[in-house]
Amino acid sequence: MSEIRVVLVEDHDLTRVGLRTALQQETNIKVVGEAANGKSGLEILKQTQPDIAIIDIGLPDMDGIELTQKFKQYIAGGGVRETKVLILTMHDNDDAVIGAFAAGADSYSVKDVSIDKLKDAINTTYEGNSWIDPVIARTVLKQAKKKQPDIPAPSDQKTVMINAVEPEYQEFLQSCPLTERELEVLELIVAGRSNAEIAEKLYITVGTVKTHVRSILNKLCADDRTQAAVRALRSGWIE
Repeated sequence: MSEIRVVLVEDHDLTRVGLRTALQQETNIKVVGEAANGKSGLEILKQTQPDIAIIDIGLPDMDGIELTQKFKQYIAGGGVRETKVLILTMHDNDDAVIGAFAAGADSYSVKDVSIDKLKDAINTTYEGNSWIDPVIARTVLKQAKKKQPDIPAPSDQKTVMINAVEPEYQEFLQSCPLTERELEVLELIVAGRSNAEIAEKLYITVGTVKTHVRSILNKLCADDRTQAAVRALRSGWIE
């Protein structure tokens, strides 16, 4: 099993130490850095480029949503290796949940989750899927119904894993909202632009464009650029 490199960004010392101790007992998880605030966390994330960043929303200097957005923009602009973000928080209100995903978070869990469930979340996120805690699943489900009322869910959808047993959760098939940069790329895809043209337009490398395109296809459960464009138009994300 591949080793999963993790960075913890959590301002409560006891919580951070407890998480680190518990996670390091797993043979496939290695904590490669930790920080108690957003500024330090951003620098550590840039330096270590871990597989998973576990970020608390309630940081003292900048919240976890802002930190996630800044780090995802750094990844998009610099062409560095992708780091998945798992938001860990006590907040389960609509604004916090949707704000986290809109900023580019890949998974979301409340803090009082069991360590076994947290490990599940880490492994699921590492595999390229999204793990959504059942406590906040209803919030995202509500947003999914608002955004994509007419798009049939593919039967083989595996992008989002919701740890719940209720039928409505089993039927819930919604990929994470796209980041601001991904929406820009998607808009140019809809306009019929090539990767090279998108790179020139957004002042990024072709390699970075390809990374965004892969992410967009995954999040929209699309097989190709044409299907992604159709779903974007039907969902109302692109006019």
